[in-house]
Amino acid sequence: MTLAASAISTPTASLRPDWPFVAAPVVATALLCALVLIDGQPRSAALVIAGFALGVAFLKAEFSFTAAWRRFLVTGEAGGLLAALLLIGVAALVIVPVAALGLGFGGAIAPLGPSLVVGAFVFGIGMQLGNGCGSGTLYTAGGGSGRMLVTLLFFIVGSVVGSLHLPFFLALGGIDPILASDYLGPWGGLAVTLVSLAAAALVIAMVARRRGANFTPSRTLVVGAIVIGALAVAAFLAGGHPWSVTFGFTVWGGKIATLLGFDLSGAEFWQWPGPKRALAESVLTDTSSLTDFGMIFGAMAAAAAAHPYARAKWPALGSLLAAAVGGLLMGWGARIGFGCNIGAFLGGVASGSLHGWVWFLAALAGCTIGIRLRPLFGLAKV
Repeated sequence: MTLAASAISTPTASLRPDWPFVAAPVVATALLCALVLIDGQPRSAALVIAGFALGVAFLKAEFSFTAAWRRFLVTGEAGGLLAALLLIGVAALVIVPVAALGLGFGGAIAPLGPSLVVGAFVFGIGMQLGNGCGSGTLYTAGGGSGRMLVTLLFFIVGSVVGSLHLPFFLALGGIDPILASDYLGPWGGLAVTLVSLAAAALVIAMVARRRGANFTPSRTLVVGAIVIGALAVAAFLAGGHPWSVTFGFTVWGGKIATLLGFDLSGAEFWQWPGPKRALAESVLTDTSSLTDFGMIFGAMAAAAAAHPYARAKWPALGSLLAAAVGGLLMGWGARIGFGCNIGAFLGGVASGSLHGWVWFLAALAGCTIGIRLRPLFGLAKV
């Protein structure tokens, strides 16, 4: 059951705002913005605000990559999946040309090889067991779901484990990143990206129609896709690169592991410049962490503004076990496969990078396995 669905089933008298839980995340967001502004980082403050707005938008639109993919695979219903392609198209309108014009912005690119395919496939299994992707885990955990807190915890653990294995998978080789704008320029790259999105949408709609299923996104999903796409652009402009989620989880996990006494200094991944700097510096210097914090706070405020916060009963043990297994698989897969539905799929395709589409196909295949495993944990297939 979604947060909105649980709210609808609640008596009207209890649908009043839970003001302490509305105020707390708003104050926390303001304090976070103040800290980075004092440190002379106005763009970091913009990332926090963009993340807050993303948390609100995802929760209010009930925008779920995981459920949309599951409905498409099980019943053929394609409205949610098509809305996701619309979201990516909105983001691509800015990201492809701006990243290609060399104005200090970069796209999300990755090589094509075993690491990408294996990571995305495992992530796909995990997202159906964990019942959320990277962004979905954040906004539902922030929205008060105890189950998704379990998923998030194990997502972080899996991400650190994946960081230790990534160098091995990269050593297996692959093809250098293929970026449309490298061959066709900024505007040609944008045109090819939009055409690829339209072609994918046409194929998906045809599959849905052949299966006798609906393929028209609801108005809420369409508006949500446009708003989230615009906010993804805002995060890109503020951060200098496409919005990402799971690198922040890896950083959090690395810092926690270090505090617990684990020595990561000998791990190859943590000697690379980016991870090494992120581990040594404050999380407030990590763009992924800033948007992640903002999403949690935004979803929390939006959920508490609609009904009493986090009052749902904890699910059965099987569901919690699925959350833990799914979180581990998503964390590991995201690190091996260069991101999640946001960093790899949205960021990759919206950058005109072929790896985004390869990630999507591999993750979709993984979802078919994850869906078959759901009943083993007492979860419904749809």
